[in-house]
Amino acid sequence: MKDPLDRLRDLLVETGYTIDGVRERLGDVAAAALSREELVPALRATRDGDPLGTLIRLWWLGVPVEAPEGLPVAELATMGLLAADGPRIAAAVHLQPWETGGYVVSDRKVRPGDPALRADHVVGAGGASANLAQLATRRPVGRALDLGTGCGVQVLHLAGRAEEIVATDVNPRALELARMSWALSGIDGVDAREGSLFEPVEGERYDLIVSNPPFVISPEGRFAYRESGFEADGFCRDLVRRAPRFLAPGGTCHLLANWLHVAGEDWRDRVGGWLAESGCDGWVVQRDVQDPAEYVELWLRDAAEQGTARYEQLYDDWLGWFEAAGVTGIGFGWITLHDSGSLDPVVRVEEYGRRVELPVGGYVDEVLGSIADAHRLSDAGLLAARLAVADGVVEERIGSPGAEDPSTIVLRQTRGLCRSAQVGTVEAALAGVCDGDYPLAPLLAAIADLTGEDADDLLTKAPETLRPLIAEGFFHISTG
Repeated sequence: MKDPLDRLRDLLVETGYTIDGVRERLGDVAAAALSREELVPALRATRDGDPLGTLIRLWWLGVPVEAPEGLPVAELATMGLLAADGPRIAAAVHLQPWETGGYVVSDRKVRPGDPALRADHVVGAGGASANLAQLATRRPVGRALDLGTGCGVQVLHLAGRAEEIVATDVNPRALELARMSWALSGIDGVDAREGSLFEPVEGERYDLIVSNPPFVISPEGRFAYRESGFEADGFCRDLVRRAPRFLAPGGTCHLLANWLHVAGEDWRDRVGGWLAESGCDGWVVQRDVQDPAEYVELWLRDAAEQGTARYEQLYDDWLGWFEAAGVTGIGFGWITLHDSGSLDPVVRVEEYGRRVELPVGGYVDEVLGSIADAHRLSDAGLLAARLAVADGVVEERIGSPGAEDPSTIVLRQTRGLCRSAQVGTVEAALAGVCDGDYPLAPLLAAIADLTGEDADDLLTKAPETLRPLIAEGFFHISTG
């Protein structure tokens, strides 16, 4: 007889309990309401008692149902996935389809009025999980490490492009539920290890490390899935500083992090300092900033503390702790480290909250390469290099109607990070002729002849002007 989890997976697939199946059944209104923690529209959409509606109610909405035909109730109850509720059954966990085609098992989402979270609560896959999965490089790798695997969702993305996967977590319950996630997703061979930070993999090296760590910054570590117990943002700092020791040559580490904005201090210096002595190339992107009150409210809602007797006290204590530390905001973003082997590592720290093309992992290696090229090429090397304008770059000219010349010229990326940059006529002219066939110096000389500029002056100024455009991916160094 088949394993109970295999039988459950067969039932889920046959019934249409998939990302597309659930989205189609619930519709936009019910899905939007669920994002606001309102169940009524979803309950209305699933009230017919059909197999798919029943599974959505059971596993996603967490309400008792009549056991659907084919569900191995006794076996799943023994495994801790189901519980009896009179003549009905109730889910003891949250089981959600994921975008990879697999399934993720976690503790049930806590909503207002529910009992307090258990200390070893295992949070489900959500926005942060998706962000990290979208960030990680898509190139095939030998060994991959999912540090702090939680419910195991990153492994679902690593499977198929990593030959060997190791997943760690300090929470034994997280590893228990992660193994169920992998089994339901048809993934085997994952080496799951219990322990904090890099302790379970001491002395090992990996081609790819990903981590959605417990980055929440709070006065105390109440919940293992989101708080480390380290002081302030020290956990993320230590994670960044220690990660390079576990990267194989050419290896890459992607992680999510929170960091403090402190009065009188530039956050770029703070986070850049974490990477400064890593020996790796680095790219830090701040995607969002919250003020202290917003941040506290977010994480108190996350723990369903709103409306409880201790809400105001927790809120006040947390704000007071931030105030005493001079905190003016909390940043959230991506950190990528790459062991390029260079003796001259480069770190770029920037704020970028605009829309980007997904997945970032499809071009993150090119982003890192552009940053490194712009930093490491000497002026002479840059003038001798053959530049090519990046795919998807378009030019916009803005000016008054009837004017002979534009007042503003903008280069805009329609792909990748979708950046824009205001440029001068020389840079715009280069974008029109740079195709990787000719070195930069003679192109600049030709542009000088056409525009009446002094050629020597252009050659002197060009490296300083073009480095930011290369670093930001508007031009790249042609190797063809």
